[in-house]
Amino acid sequence: MHKRFVNHCTIDLSIIPDGPILIKSGKEGADPTKPDMEFVETYHAGGRSIYLPGSSLKGAIRAHAERIVRTVGRDKRDIKSNLPWANDPLNDKYEYLKDIQSTSEIYKLSSFTDQMFGNTAIASRIRIEDAHPDSSQPLKIEERNGVAIDRVFGSVAVGPFNYQVCTAGVFNTKIHLKNFTLAQLGLIGLVLRDLNDGWFGLGFAKSRGLGTVDVKLKEAVVQYPGCVLSEDKQQIHALGSDKNWNKTFLLGVGEFLQAEEANLYGFPQSDHQDSPVAAQEMDLGFGVQLTWREGIVHDLFERCVRSWSKLLVGAK
Repeated sequence: MHKRFVNHCTIDLSIIPDGPILIKSGKEGADPTKPDMEFVETYHAGGRSIYLPGSSLKGAIRAHAERIVRTVGRDKRDIKSNLPWANDPLNDKYEYLKDIQSTSEIYKLSSFTDQMFGNTAIASRIRIEDAHPDSSQPLKIEERNGVAIDRVFGSVAVGPFNYQVCTAGVFNTKIHLKNFTLAQLGLIGLVLRDLNDGWFGLGFAKSRGLGTVDVKLKEAVVQYPGCVLSEDKQQIHALGSDKNWNKTFLLGVGEFLQAEEANLYGFPQSDHQDSPVAAQEMDLGFGVQLTWREGIVHDLFERCVRSWSKLLVGAK
């Protein structure tokens, strides 16, 4: 399915530190005036600045998505059950994928989270951009001191050391998801909800109070690049097909495929939700998109979570 583009979702969001946060640089600098642990930096908007790497965000989001799937589904593949499952990608040897040449079969046999985030055999459907600071919201960066305590003697084992943290500011990023089912998008919504609620954090020393953030959903756009609006603007029409949907329909990948192809990948064919958002033409007058503005992005995730819940109930 990476050879085609049937649907795409872009989530525009801001990450706001709710206390100290630190994404550590991979190596220490030679400048003795700088802290032992520095925030990762890059060049952006004409100067050097701290940022939240997309790889760090994706790792935290994937880890929590796996927790959710294991909690309500399974932690290993069970051919007798259709419940979604999540593996341990660091220790999984992927024996069940060896000697399989068909990409559709590899996808179908992979765990629910591997289908989204990828594994050694299939590419990821999710891309997360680096989160750069908003120039209109000044950052507040400070240094803190710490020590490591010897658990046996109760004395200082390592330290004192100092580390750099960001306690205020706004970091903007985007999450892109292509060729998705509504259940997959619903799972992303649950992860972002839990991140905003403080169920998990980002970066260094999360168990010591660092890493909690607020998530502000600014906009979400769902696009169907292979579709056009009907002449009366009331229906979405798939080019090269006789398929039509109401202009307010939120559509998963299975809706665009023929029954045989959808079954090869294990996509649900009936994968849609009605919404209060009406479809509009994409730029250049080709393609269709639905846009959830700031304040109603929650509605998109709420509708996709219904499909996630339906997947769990239907699999039992």
